[in-house]
Amino acid sequence: MKVLVIGAAGRSGEALVNEALAAGHKVTAFVRGAAQYKKANVRVVAGDALDAAAVDAAVAGQDAVIDALGGKTPWKVTTRETSAAHNIVDAMRRNGVRRLLKISVVGAGESVRNAGFFNEHLLMRTFLRGLLVDKAGMEAEIEGSNLDWTLVRPPMLTDVKKTGVARVLSTEGGEKAHKIGRADLAAFMVQQLESSRYVRQAVTVTTT
Repeated sequence: MKVLVIGAAGRSGEALVNEALAAGHKVTAFVRGAAQYKKANVRVVAGDALDAAAVDAAVAGQDAVIDALGGKTPWKVTTRETSAAHNIVDAMRRNGVRRLLKISVVGAGESVRNAGFFNEHLLMRTFLRGLLVDKAGMEAEIEGSNLDWTLVRPPMLTDVKKTGVARVLSTEGGEKAHKIGRADLAAFMVQQLESSRYVRQAVTVTTT
Protein backbone atom coordinates (compact mmCIF):
# COMPACT_ATOMS: atom_id res chain seq x y z
CA MET A 1 0.00 0.00 0.00
CA LYS A 2 0.96 3.64 -0.40
CA VAL A 3 0.93 4.95 3.16
CA LEU A 4 1.22 8.55 4.32
CA VAL A 5 2.60 8.99 7.85
CA ILE A 6 1.80 12.42 9.24
CA GLY A 7 4.13 13.38 12.08
CA ALA A 8 6.79 10.98 10.82
CA ALA A 9 9.63 12.87 12.50
CA GLY A 10 8.38 12.13 16.03
CA ARG A 11 9.35 9.02 17.96
CA SER A 12 6.03 7.29 17.36
CA GLY A 13 6.06 8.43 13.74
CA GLU A 14 9.54 7.01 13.26
CA ALA A 15 8.42 3.65 14.65
CA LEU A 16 5.44 3.66 12.29
CA VAL A 17 7.62 4.46 9.27
CA ASN A 18 10.03 1.64 10.18
CA GLU A 19 7.22 -0.86 10.66
CA ALA A 20 5.43 0.13 7.45
CA LEU A 21 8.66 -0.22 5.46
CA ALA A 22 9.34 -3.62 7.04
CA ALA A 23 5.85 -4.71 5.99
CA GLY A 24 6.61 -3.78 2.38
CA HIS A 25 4.52 -0.63 2.11
CA LYS A 26 5.53 2.45 0.14
CA VAL A 27 5.86 5.22 2.71
CA THR A 28 5.52 8.97 2.38
CA ALA A 29 6.68 10.96 5.42
CA PHE A 30 4.88 14.25 6.04
CA VAL A 31 7.19 16.42 8.16
CA ARG A 32 7.66 20.11 8.86
CA GLY A 33 11.42 20.10 8.17
CA ALA A 34 12.19 18.00 5.11
CA ALA A 35 15.86 19.00 5.02
CA GLN A 36 16.44 17.54 8.47
CA TYR A 37 14.54 14.31 7.82
CA LYS A 38 16.78 11.57 6.44
CA LYS A 39 15.32 8.14 5.84
CA ALA A 40 16.16 5.63 3.12
CA ASN A 41 13.38 4.40 0.84
CA VAL A 42 10.94 7.03 2.08
CA ARG A 43 9.33 9.79 0.02
CA VAL A 44 9.44 13.02 2.02
CA VAL A 45 6.85 15.79 1.79
CA ALA A 46 7.32 19.01 3.74
CA GLY A 47 4.38 20.81 5.26
CA ASP A 48 2.37 21.73 8.31
CA ALA A 49 -0.72 19.69 9.18
CA LEU A 50 -2.52 22.97 9.87
CA ASP A 51 -2.05 23.95 6.20
CA ALA A 52 -5.03 22.40 4.40
CA ALA A 53 -3.43 22.74 0.95
CA ALA A 54 -0.22 21.02 2.07
CA VAL A 55 -2.19 18.16 3.62
CA ASP A 56 -4.28 17.77 0.48
CA ALA A 57 -1.17 17.54 -1.69
CA ALA A 58 0.37 14.92 0.59
CA VAL A 59 -2.79 12.79 0.76
CA ALA A 60 -3.26 12.71 -3.03
CA GLY A 61 -2.41 9.29 -4.46
CA GLN A 62 -2.20 7.48 -1.13
CA ASP A 63 -4.02 4.29 -0.13
CA ALA A 64 -4.03 5.02 3.61
CA VAL A 65 -3.08 7.68 6.14
CA ILE A 66 -1.58 7.24 9.61
CA ASP A 67 -1.74 10.32 11.82
CA ALA A 68 0.97 10.26 14.51
CA LEU A 69 0.80 13.91 15.51
CA GLY A 70 1.16 14.63 19.21
CA GLY A 71 1.69 17.65 21.39
CA LYS A 72 4.86 18.42 23.37
CA THR A 73 3.06 20.44 26.04
CA PRO A 74 0.14 18.21 27.14
CA TRP A 75 -0.87 20.54 30.00
CA LYS A 76 -1.67 23.41 27.60
CA VAL A 77 -5.07 23.65 25.94
CA THR A 78 -4.64 23.64 22.17
CA THR A 79 -6.62 22.69 19.08
CA ARG A 80 -3.68 21.55 16.95
CA GLU A 81 -4.66 17.89 16.64
CA THR A 82 -8.33 18.79 16.18
CA SER A 83 -7.54 21.23 13.38
CA ALA A 84 -5.10 18.80 11.76
CA ALA A 85 -7.70 16.02 11.87
CA HIS A 86 -10.21 18.32 10.17
CA ASN A 87 -7.72 18.97 7.36
CA ILE A 88 -6.82 15.29 7.04
CA VAL A 89 -10.43 14.13 6.88
CA ASP A 90 -11.29 16.77 4.27
CA ALA A 91 -8.25 15.88 2.17
CA MET A 92 -9.04 12.18 2.30
CA ARG A 93 -12.63 12.81 1.21
CA ARG A 94 -11.49 14.96 -1.72
CA ASN A 95 -8.90 12.43 -2.85
CA GLY A 96 -10.95 9.27 -2.34
CA VAL A 97 -8.65 7.83 0.35
CA ARG A 98 -10.61 5.85 2.94
CA ARG A 99 -8.30 4.15 5.47
CA LEU A 100 -7.26 6.34 8.41
CA LEU A 101 -5.41 5.31 11.56
CA LYS A 102 -4.82 7.82 14.34
CA ILE A 103 -2.94 7.68 17.65
CA SER A 104 -5.10 8.98 20.48
CA VAL A 105 -4.56 8.31 24.21
CA VAL A 106 -5.96 6.26 27.08
CA GLY A 107 -8.37 8.52 28.95
CA ALA A 108 -10.11 9.76 25.81
CA GLY A 109 -13.79 8.87 25.63
CA GLU A 110 -14.86 5.66 27.33
CA SER A 111 -11.22 4.49 27.63
CA VAL A 112 -11.08 6.41 30.91
CA ARG A 113 -12.19 3.05 32.34
CA ASN A 114 -8.82 1.61 31.28
CA ALA A 115 -6.77 4.47 32.74
CA GLY A 116 -6.17 3.28 36.28
CA PHE A 117 -6.39 5.33 39.46
CA PHE A 118 -3.11 7.26 39.06
CA ASN A 119 -3.80 8.29 35.47
CA GLU A 120 -7.48 9.07 35.98
CA HIS A 121 -7.27 10.99 39.23
CA LEU A 122 -3.84 12.62 38.97
CA LEU A 123 -2.29 12.79 35.48
CA MET A 124 -5.51 13.33 33.53
CA ARG A 125 -6.63 16.17 35.79
CA THR A 126 -3.27 17.96 35.80
CA PHE A 127 -0.45 17.14 33.39
CA LEU A 128 -2.68 15.76 30.60
CA ARG A 129 -5.62 18.14 30.92
CA GLY A 130 -4.83 20.18 27.78
CA LEU A 131 -3.99 17.15 25.66
CA LEU A 132 -7.26 15.41 26.52
CA VAL A 133 -9.31 18.40 25.37
CA ASP A 134 -7.55 18.35 22.01
CA LYS A 135 -7.81 14.56 21.72
CA ALA A 136 -11.56 14.75 22.33
CA GLY A 137 -11.96 17.30 19.54
CA MET A 138 -9.78 15.27 17.22
CA GLU A 139 -11.73 12.09 17.90
CA ALA A 140 -15.01 13.89 17.21
CA GLU A 141 -13.69 15.09 13.84
CA ILE A 142 -12.67 11.58 12.83
CA GLU A 143 -15.70 9.76 14.22
CA GLY A 144 -17.97 12.19 12.39
CA SER A 145 -16.44 11.29 9.05
CA ASN A 146 -17.53 8.51 6.71
CA LEU A 147 -13.99 7.19 6.42
CA ASP A 148 -12.73 3.75 7.41
CA TRP A 149 -11.06 5.04 10.57
CA THR A 150 -9.55 3.42 13.62
CA LEU A 151 -8.59 5.39 16.73
CA VAL A 152 -5.85 3.70 18.73
CA ARG A 153 -5.61 4.71 22.39
CA PRO A 154 -2.29 3.71 24.00
CA PRO A 155 -1.25 4.28 27.62
CA MET A 156 2.26 5.53 28.51
CA LEU A 157 4.60 5.08 25.55
CA THR A 158 8.12 3.70 25.98
CA ASP A 159 11.07 3.02 23.69
CA VAL A 160 11.64 -0.64 24.57
CA LYS A 161 12.25 -3.24 21.88
CA LYS A 162 9.27 -4.76 20.11
CA THR A 163 7.73 -7.72 21.94
CA GLY A 164 5.15 -8.58 19.30
CA VAL A 165 2.40 -8.39 21.89
CA ALA A 166 -0.26 -5.69 21.84
CA ARG A 167 -3.54 -6.46 23.55
CA VAL A 168 -6.83 -4.73 22.85
CA LEU A 169 -8.70 -4.10 26.09
CA SER A 170 -12.43 -3.95 26.58
CA THR A 171 -13.68 -0.75 28.17
CA GLU A 172 -16.38 -2.75 29.95
CA GLY A 173 -14.27 -5.13 32.01
CA GLY A 174 -12.27 -2.55 33.92
CA GLU A 175 -8.90 -3.94 32.78
CA LYS A 176 -6.16 -1.32 33.09
CA ALA A 177 -3.62 -0.25 30.49
CA HIS A 178 -0.22 0.79 31.85
CA LYS A 179 2.50 0.87 29.17
CA ILE A 180 3.21 -0.01 25.57
CA GLY A 181 6.37 0.34 23.51
CA ARG A 182 6.22 2.56 20.44
CA ALA A 183 7.46 -0.37 18.34
CA ASP A 184 4.57 -2.56 19.50
CA LEU A 185 2.08 0.26 18.95
CA ALA A 186 3.44 0.74 15.43
CA ALA A 187 3.26 -2.99 14.70
CA PHE A 188 -0.38 -3.10 15.79
CA MET A 189 -1.32 -0.07 13.70
CA VAL A 190 0.45 -1.24 10.56
CA GLN A 191 -1.34 -4.59 10.87
CA GLN A 192 -4.65 -2.72 10.81
CA LEU A 193 -3.89 -1.15 7.43
CA GLU A 194 -5.14 -4.29 5.73
CA SER A 195 -7.64 -5.41 8.33
CA SER A 196 -11.29 -4.42 8.80
CA ARG A 197 -11.54 -5.82 12.34
CA TYR A 198 -11.43 -2.45 14.12
CA VAL A 199 -12.79 -0.19 11.40
CA ARG A 200 -14.85 2.67 12.88
CA GLN A 201 -13.80 1.72 16.38
CA ALA A 202 -11.69 3.31 19.09
CA VAL A 203 -9.51 0.70 20.78
CA THR A 204 -7.29 0.70 23.85
CA VAL A 205 -4.02 -1.16 23.28
CA THR A 206 -1.41 -2.15 25.84
CA THR A 207 1.34 -4.68 26.57
CA THR A 208 1.27 -4.32 30.37
